[in-house]
Amino acid sequence: MKSTKALGQPDVSRKLGIVGGLGSLAGGDLFYKLIKSRAVLEDQGRFHFLFEQHPFKDVLLPLDAKANMTSRKFYVFQVCKSFEESGVNAIMLPCFASHTFRDEIQEELGIPVIDMLDALVQHVRQVAEPGSVLGVLASDFVRHSGLFERALGEHYRLVYPETDAQATLMEAMYGVNGIKDGHLDGVPLESVHQACLSVESQGAGLIVPGMTELSLVCADLQRRGIATLDINEIYASFATQGSSIQRTLPFKLGIVGGVGPAATVDFMGKVVANTPAGRDQDHIKMVVEQNPQIPDRTANLLRAEADPTMAMYATCKRLESAGANAIAIPCNTAHAFVERIQGHLRIPIVNMLTETVEWIKCYYGLKKPVGLLATSGTVKSQVYHHAANRAGLQIIVPAPDYQNLVMESIYGARGVKAGFTEGLCREQLLTAAEHLAEAGAQVLILGCTELPLLLPHSERFDLGGREVALVDPTTILAQSCVKLTQE
Repeated sequence: MKSTKALGQPDVSRKLGIVGGLGSLAGGDLFYKLIKSRAVLEDQGRFHFLFEQHPFKDVLLPLDAKANMTSRKFYVFQVCKSFEESGVNAIMLPCFASHTFRDEIQEELGIPVIDMLDALVQHVRQVAEPGSVLGVLASDFVRHSGLFERALGEHYRLVYPETDAQATLMEAMYGVNGIKDGHLDGVPLESVHQACLSVESQGAGLIVPGMTELSLVCADLQRRGIATLDINEIYASFATQGSSIQRTLPFKLGIVGGVGPAATVDFMGKVVANTPAGRDQDHIKMVVEQNPQIPDRTANLLRAEADPTMAMYATCKRLESAGANAIAIPCNTAHAFVERIQGHLRIPIVNMLTETVEWIKCYYGLKKPVGLLATSGTVKSQVYHHAANRAGLQIIVPAPDYQNLVMESIYGARGVKAGFTEGLCREQLLTAAEHLAEAGAQVLILGCTELPLLLPHSERFDLGGREVALVDPTTILAQSCVKLTQE
């Protein structure tokens, strides 16, 4: 049933996904009750339903008190992810056992899983006075999970079938020729009826279903004078009449990794170090694509070798598809290509160069000359110069011989990209830094993300008697990303 919208009118369609396969007959019954619900019949063009069912190997296992939910969790999650990728607005999960782990599934999704217990509680409050006795017919697993105590126990007294009646109920539902197999009368129906009488004998004035299959025999029970509820009808009405639920996910930072590999790990450590957190769960979600096969940015800018734009864009799109809210690229030279990519993404790339220049402007003002230690590709691209000019800062770059030393400290046989952080590469970088200090630079940007592995971010660093500030753009980028998550 597909939605349509008039030309020029906003799309107010509601696309619901129904997880099937956990009880085929109950899932089919829910689908039927969705289609014939009042809201759908009054506005059929608004609703689009997707029913997805796959083979689930544990579907016939009885839900006894010690049932293992692992395979059920994975099955539900996979179907829900499929719905999310299909552009579904919300998901219906017609299974009480699965609602015992609904919160776990919800944490990993960007769309809401409509809570069947919320639907049930809302309905019960309309038909039962607080403090009254409710009889609950549920599987052993759901009964012992405390699901109904958490949902209804605060305002109602709950009773369950006595031991023999509960055992008979389980057999009627999950046994050979039981209700799950489509046998809706005879012995199975009589067994459910006896379970209802058991809770009525304990004072229950209303019987609450804890098995979606009970909807298949609800009308028969009601004809016998049993005051029971049809959970599928209640759930269908709740889902179709309710307004769209907005799901707010924790912020997720996407990282274009591998440019270079060690700098990526260094950047992630700085994000962690700069995050105010009292426990693991307070830290920022990060999704990283460590892609060292992105063509060398400097080689492209200096010698017109392979263009990294497509590889960077594809990596960013994969991060976007993985649910990232923003992207960080811990590579200075790569920022020469950011402007080409940004307009084709739905989420922002946090510009490390702009953030660094603004940070320097804020902390050191406009009067201190700024030296740039970076790859020749970054220098040639003028990306730092453009950012600095917009901020009103002056940039000084090394003379050619000293720039060659910077490149050797990064790309040389004993350079930082080869895994070295002491010895020749550090001496080469210090020589270039001293040269910039002699040229008047009072603030030095460590403008290649590997350089902070050789020299630290420091407000006061002595270079042959000259004191300079060393600014690490990856630290600034990490702090900016943390601030973004808090905003």
